[in-house]
Amino acid sequence: MAPATPAHVGPIHWRLLVDWLAADGMISPEEFQRTVARCSQAESSQPALARLASVAMQRARDGKPLDMEMLAEWLAGRAGLPYLRIDPLKVDVGKVADTMSAVYAERHKVLPLQVGPTEVMVATAEPFVTDWVGEVERQSRRSVRRVVANPQDIQRYTAEFFALAKSVRAAQKSGSGAAPASFEQLVELGKTNKQLDANDQGVVQVVDWLWQYAFNQRASDIHLEPRRDQGVIRFRIDGVLHPVYQMPMGVMNAMVSRVKLLGRMDVVEKRRPQDGRIKTRNPRGDEVEMRLSTLPTAFGEKMVMRIFDPDTAVKDLDALGFSQHDATRWEALVKRPHGVILVTGPTGSGKTTTLYSTLKRVATEELNVSTVEDPIEMIEPSFNQTQVQPQLDFNFAEGLRALMRQDPDVIMVGEIRDLQTAEMAIQAALTGHLVFSTLHTNDAPSALTRLMELGVPSYLLNATVLGVLAQRLVRTLCRQCRAPDESLTREALNQVIAPWRITGNCTPYKPVGCVDCRMTGFMGRMGLYELLAVSEAFKERLHQNGQPGGLRKQALVDGMRPLRLAGALRVAEGLTTVDEVLSTTPPLD
Repeated sequence: MAPATPAHVGPIHWRLLVDWLAADGMISPEEFQRTVARCSQAESSQPALARLASVAMQRARDGKPLDMEMLAEWLAGRAGLPYLRIDPLKVDVGKVADTMSAVYAERHKVLPLQVGPTEVMVATAEPFVTDWVGEVERQSRRSVRRVVANPQDIQRYTAEFFALAKSVRAAQKSGSGAAPASFEQLVELGKTNKQLDANDQGVVQVVDWLWQYAFNQRASDIHLEPRRDQGVIRFRIDGVLHPVYQMPMGVMNAMVSRVKLLGRMDVVEKRRPQDGRIKTRNPRGDEVEMRLSTLPTAFGEKMVMRIFDPDTAVKDLDALGFSQHDATRWEALVKRPHGVILVTGPTGSGKTTTLYSTLKRVATEELNVSTVEDPIEMIEPSFNQTQVQPQLDFNFAEGLRALMRQDPDVIMVGEIRDLQTAEMAIQAALTGHLVFSTLHTNDAPSALTRLMELGVPSYLLNATVLGVLAQRLVRTLCRQCRAPDESLTREALNQVIAPWRITGNCTPYKPVGCVDCRMTGFMGRMGLYELLAVSEAFKERLHQNGQPGGLRKQALVDGMRPLRLAGALRVAEGLTTVDEVLSTTPPLD
């Protein structure tokens, strides 16, 4: 690529960019003429890159439209500067806001992204405008390293980052972050429904920003974590925690108390765990429910907000990640009139989503579907949901006993934790009900062994248990940037799942990273499943000895596919990676 003319200084006119694009062979002569004609027809106040992106020029070599991202990356090469896709989760917003004012950043269309001891990295969309560099170096007492970024991202994140920093400062100035006593006054005002002081609006703005930012980043959980010197905010995205922001402990305490007020929790009580709920709306205007949980720690009260997005809460079996083989067998199980169906896996493996999605399918006008949960994960209008309350001696077993008098057809028990609950679930199945529940075991056959260890006789398990579904969640590759993985051959993949073998198509992909997936290479998660359908031969094995090894062998004979094999099949389809599968699934025997 030819370098830009060294003599050029200042903003770039769109016509000059078009000339450079043609000179570099990025666009054909015909595209050059068309672009000049279209851009000359009407004057526009848009920046040069935005103006050209709106024309949708076609790249000469492959005909792809030259969008803003491609143009900005090309311009960076032309100017001899690095190109950077802005990842907001990797930006220390507090340090950025201290480097320059929002007015200055907007005037020069620049945005600080990283601030080190001797250097500050600043993103710009005008690589030939440098009159601001000397002033920033004098003010920050650091050298400036310029990078080129998408001008739309610079504009968007300038507004977000400086608004957040302003809200945090306002919260500190208000006194709500100065000492616990000052925020207790805010709490008292909240209890008496008086108008809060205008400065306390900073706390409100920070909490509102936090929620909207979490929704935009596809977070499933928000963690507010107190530390010795300052509070830390982290988001869980696709199963991985990402640090987002650090702030003074006083502001963190104020935010926790604000959320507790909205969740109708006891704001003054900080010595014991509490649970609550909040309903709010995401940027699209859809209603989003969040489950709140607090926990006292050494440095203060930690809060986790679990986000239940209506788009992901209830899915069909294909969207959950079921293969056709397992989907057919699962559908046959849930259509049975009575019996026990178990879903197993560690915390965060998607058991609740699978159960809710399945119950949603079976919940018709003719059936009474009732649940006993701790806590109620998501409010679903088609179910009758009950929350256990241990402080009132109302546990899972008592909840099940009460449900049996409510004329249920389908029952879901949040978790079988003890013999009493297991016995009640089995009794419900024996009396003609379809019962769903969860257990924490590593694989499907171990669920039967666990129930026997609790004290349930094998003959009762044989009479009631229909099947067990073990599951895990793996991150899925971003379809916008994934690339074929030529290093992973069919033989190498077969070694991972030996003695099993993959005989169908094998087109593995690897993560690359793009702006859509925040440079991680992954976008979303999917389930891996291991479905054990109890057969007569399996019942015989269970009755004879119930040893995990023997049960597993019989389940495999009956058609169960191991979790690792399910993962390898998804790798062969190009949906995830071997590393993801190996890190989440138990090894094959």
